[in-house]
Amino acid sequence: NSIWVSTDHDEIEKVAKQFGAQVHRRSPEVSQDSSTSLEAIREFLNHHHEVDIVGNIQATSPCLHPSDLIKVADLIQKEGFDSVFSVVRRHQFRWSEVKKGENKMTEPQNLNPAKRYRRQDWPGELYENGSFYFARRHLIEKGYLQGGKMAYYEMRAEHSVDIDIDIDWPIAEQRVLSFGYFGKEPLKEVKLLVCNVDGCLTNGRIYVTEDQKEMVSYDYRDIVGIDLLKKRGIQVRLISERDCSKTLSAMKLGCIAKVSATNKLKVLEDWQKEMGLSRKEVAYLGNEESDVECLKKAGMSGVPADACALAQKAAGYICKSSGGCGAVREFAEHIFLLLEKVNSARKQ
Repeated sequence: NSIWVSTDHDEIEKVAKQFGAQVHRRSPEVSQDSSTSLEAIREFLNHHHEVDIVGNIQATSPCLHPSDLIKVADLIQKEGFDSVFSVVRRHQFRWSEVKKGENKMTEPQNLNPAKRYRRQDWPGELYENGSFYFARRHLIEKGYLQGGKMAYYEMRAEHSVDIDIDIDWPIAEQRVLSFGYFGKEPLKEVKLLVCNVDGCLTNGRIYVTEDQKEMVSYDYRDIVGIDLLKKRGIQVRLISERDCSKTLSAMKLGCIAKVSATNKLKVLEDWQKEMGLSRKEVAYLGNEESDVECLKKAGMSGVPADACALAQKAAGYICKSSGGCGAVREFAEHIFLLLEKVNSARKQ
């Protein structure tokens, strides 16, 4: 019936409202590092007596699909369950832990080593994946997220992603691009990448010789990235606030470029109109405050790792590489992953 974001952070509140959610301002008492989801939910219910059922969606599970939530809501509303939680099937053999110094052997937990079968022939076991917990009000008020007439909802393995530690991030990024939900609007292929020159294609440094000639450095991997984009039918255009036409000419990239651009957004919109593209067919790689509006308008946006804070906030993807050190190539690969997602959706 309603979608709420529980937070004590002004910026999160602002973003949540931009996307149409209502906001519950969480109190300091339930906003500690040690606070549990259940504590935050119980506080929410104390302020919202009209709520009978809560679906707690975990932000650390980014591959959740609306179709799953609809089916789970039906289990409670139409089939009379008191609580429903998400699980995923895993095919892992478990062994008992032997702590250091203990004089005993490990024991099998869910297999017979004498009759060991192939894992792919084994139905596996169900594990909570932490993606969501649905429960009726009376259970939550008693301090439970699970109880009463319970049911589990088995999610597909490719949709089951839980971000707990740093190494989970790159895995989640790949899963979201391959299996994530991108809304009802059909995905579009990227047909144009606009890249800021200074700080993206180059590292932003300008070297001046004694005879006052300017030199810049770039990473050959980025040139390869541009070539790969072109081979995939994606046009690459360059933009710069300064007159770097001599530098671009020397690099021999074969890309249309706009230098001395005082209004990057207008240039971007003019190119988009000229090529007859929708917003979702345009990608933008920027790094400065002057790129922020372009990053917001583009269907896909990215920044190098050393981009300014405002640009990072506006971007959808932050590269691990810095400007002039492979960021263009990395963002190109990010685009290729999206194209795989588009092609997969078409086949389905």
